[in-house]
Amino acid sequence: MASNAKKANQAPAAAIDDLEDEEAEAGSAKPKRKFSLKLILLAAGALLVLGGGGAGAYLFFGTSKDALHASGAVKSAVFVDLPEVLVNLSNTGNDRTQYLKVKIVLELPDQALIQQIQPVMPRLMDAFQTYLRELRPTDLDGSAALYRLKEELTRRVNASIAPNRINAVLFKEIVIQ
Repeated sequence: MASNAKKANQAPAAAIDDLEDEEAEAGSAKPKRKFSLKLILLAAGALLVLGGGGAGAYLFFGTSKDALHASGAVKSAVFVDLPEVLVNLSNTGNDRTQYLKVKIVLELPDQALIQQIQPVMPRLMDAFQTYLRELRPTDLDGSAALYRLKEELTRRVNASIAPNRINAVLFKEIVIQ
């Protein structure tokens, strides 16, 4: 019986030795990772950011204005001077009458629009005159007021020449006296 117990004790020890040998063989067949998955993803992200930054820098700094003009990406604007407008401003109870003198330039998207604007020029000047005469001197205080004035005049010009559109109304001179 002692010999049977001895054999029973040896059997589990032999099985453990066999398992250790199999694990050692499996471990040697499976190569160890030199880099973790986290490190690989971090490197790929950094490469993507640097590549995108490089491409953006090339497009922003690498292309010249001549290349953009040659490709047609940037169109040069056309400017049309309008006659000088002189109006008296709406009186707000002051005895003194104030005047507004404005020199306006229209920014057009292309040369062909000049021929379409010339026939409606009296309508444009009338729209400017009637709108500007209703302004009070306080309506023209500050840069925000002038920006609103430009936007309103642009809207009125575009309404007068619809379906065509201008890019902007520009001021060459503004005098309030």
